[in-house]
Amino acid sequence: QVQLVESGGDLVQAGGSLRLSCAASGVIFSINTMGWYRQSPGKQRELVARITRGGITNYADSVKGRFTISRDNAKNTMYLQMNSLRPEDTAVYYCNANVLIGVPVASYDYWGQGTQVTVSS
Repeated sequence: QVQLVESGGDLVQAGGSLRLSCAASGVIFSINTMGWYRQSPGKQRELVARITRGGITNYADSVKGRFTISRDNAKNTMYLQMNSLRPEDTAVYYCNANVLIGVPVASYDYWGQGTQVTVSS
């Protein structure tokens, strides 16, 4: 069984910074693309940023230049550095990972439980 555990969510003032972490655990052969998504009340879950195993990244237009996604493949961990936070960044942030497990190896998508980020004005 694979688990993704997010941490780092908090209440912060506008203009502040937070760093989210997502740690994957379990019997994992490898992790392909990992990503951060967010969902605020009444809205659909949306992609914030994602990163391939090789380090190729892409970002939502709304966070470009403010957020930085990274990962440590040796630790099966992904990070999201969030700077210049705005009230509209308030949401539950979810970690997603495409994980290779099992014999024979197959890929599966997993989600974390989410971590709350609240930005006050």
